[in-house]
Amino acid sequence: MRRLGLRVLMALVGVALLAVYVGAAYLGYRLLAAVWLARADLLEVALWTAGLTVALSYLSYRFGTVQLLSQVGAAELPRRRAPAVHDRLDDLVDRMGVARPRLYVARIGAPNAMALGGIRGGAVVLDRSLFHLLTADEIEGLLAHELAHLESRDSLVQTVAYSAGQSVVWVVVALALPFVVAATGFRRTFDWLRGRPPADALAPVSALRRRVGRVVMIGFVALTLLLLAHSRRREFAADDRAATVTGNPLALARALRKIERATEPRWGMRSPLYVRGDEEGGLTRLLSTHPAMDDRIERLVERADRERGAVRIEIG
Repeated sequence: MRRLGLRVLMALVGVALLAVYVGAAYLGYRLLAAVWLARADLLEVALWTAGLTVALSYLSYRFGTVQLLSQVGAAELPRRRAPAVHDRLDDLVDRMGVARPRLYVARIGAPNAMALGGIRGGAVVLDRSLFHLLTADEIEGLLAHELAHLESRDSLVQTVAYSAGQSVVWVVVALALPFVVAATGFRRTFDWLRGRPPADALAPVSALRRRVGRVVMIGFVALTLLLLAHSRRREFAADDRAATVTGNPLALARALRKIERATEPRWGMRSPLYVRGDEEGGLTRLLSTHPAMDDRIERLVERADRERGAVRIEIG
């Protein structure tokens, strides 16, 4: 009898919890419905939010560029130090119809180049080692590739897209929260009805927090994967644009091959102590901002084959 009374009490507690959770979910739903019905105000809020998102993104984009230049110790390259490089950059700028960026050299840590917006005209940064590694035509191909990124404002688009995506994720969280609360209530009610209440009184709150955290994590992972995929597409597009402007896709292909080889770890006495990831692995490709170097080189070589009507060209 006593056992039955305890089970009835637990069932009542479970029903009471369900009422609390469903009530909270209903209030959340009513709040969202009220916001939706006030569409004029909602539009105004959306416009303000979008404007604030763009403004903050631009500030991040602007000051992030200055900070990055400082971090890599970038120094502007005077024309007298590299007149041929500046002449080629001037020619590319005229052909592409873009603003002339500032040309910097830095010690990036590996033979590489990068385009940075956020300052007037943008900036192209070349690692110092490139001047010893590449020919003039190959450097021109790299410059054209980076100018293509500035031309399409790829870094700004990525920054704004990430900020806008964050806002969308939080909107989805707000829309999903009433359903998550209701689902948590049903789960807790079922636990009490089975006679297995949580040992920790705050367990329901912790479980709810974990569920919301999962929604946020899934949203940000999806956003990150989308932006990484977009970044890889833009790399291919910049390669194509550079090949079109220079008329020499093989020069860029050779530059990429030399950069790849220069960044490969060299064999030495301590080589067995280091682990090198599988660069061709599916996960590595999925999480990379750039396509595989072999894929980029293959596309450029195929383009050269088509344009010249020649036999197969190998970039060894």
